[in-house]
Amino acid sequence: MTRRLFAIEQYDSSGRGAPPPPPALDTDDTRLVAAVHLPADDVVLALVEGPDAAAVAAAAAAAGWRVDRLNPARWITPGSDPARRKPDGRTEENRCAD
Repeated sequence: MTRRLFAIEQYDSSGRGAPPPPPALDTDDTRLVAAVHLPADDVVLALVEGPDAAAVAAAAAAAGWRVDRLNPARWITPGSDPARRKPDGRTEENRCAD
């Protein structure tokens, strides 16, 4: 299965401070790679790998996590995508999900 990277955004303007961490979005088809809170923008950004946007959205819905925006993403830092690391330590370019 080809796993592609997607960014999920969840907005919060309630002023409650730091939001709870996102639930585990790991299923047979998806994996939560990282999540960050951007307090100045009142947004949580979660990076999720999955076969397509529909599978990522379904995993988030099943976990009870609201998705305000879902977009394809791409690693831009060389060596930051462990899924593309070759046995000799080099990396392949991670293509943008369509």
